[in-house]
Parts: sequence; C-alpha cells; structure tokens
Amino acid sequence: MGYKVLIKCPICNEKLKITKLKCNKCGTVIENDFEFSKFESLGKEHLNFIEVFLKCRGNIKDVEKELGVSYPTVRAKLDDVLSALGYVDVKKSTVTNKEVLDMLEKGEISAEQAVNMIKEN
Repeated sequence: MGYKVLIKCPICNEKLKITKLKCNKCGTVIENDFEFSKFESLGKEHLNFIEVFLKCRGNIKDVEKELGVSYPTVRAKLDDVLSALGYVDVKKSTVTNKEVLDMLEKGEISAEQAVNMIKEN
C-alpha cells in the first residue's frame, strides 16, 4: 500500500503540484503540470463521511444509522465536507417545520430529533 499524496510542502506549507507520473509496470514516465483533485485536501473523517454518504445513496436516515448520529449531525457533517471542498457559499440548511413534520411522518427522524429541529428554527 502506498502513501497518501502530499498536497502541501512540509517545509513552507505552500501548495505542491504534481510534475511527474511513472508506470510501475513498464517504467513509462510522463512529466507535465498536473492538478490535484479537490478530494486530496480532505482528511480521513471527511472522506469516511463521503464514503458512507455515497454508500447510502444520500439517504440521510441510512447515514444516521450507519454512523450512529442524529439527523442534524449528518446535515452538519455534510455542510462541513462541502465547505472543505471550497463550496463556501453553502449556507447552513434550514428546514421548515412542515419539512420536519414530513420527515417525522415518513420515519426519517425520531420524535426527539423533530422537537430539536423545531427548537432550532
């Protein structure tokens, strides 16, 4: 297993760039200026959340069960990941009381979670 790619210089903390790629099988070397994926800057916690979120196909109720956390916690983690990816315009989502009641009716959240969400509004 390889090491995680460094994205910042360990000396001056500036952003690094990829300039060389090499095939381990045939030895081909390609040199150019390559870009990192936005996901390279994410920590393990964010990457784990994204993996769970995708595995659950974005179903927040399933993400809650998988991670053992509440609906508001899942939403907060999702907002954190979006912010870490550079989507700074993402606003903390506010859910209307009607949406809370709809989620409660569908069994997506518990009564306690619904009460907490309504209190936050």
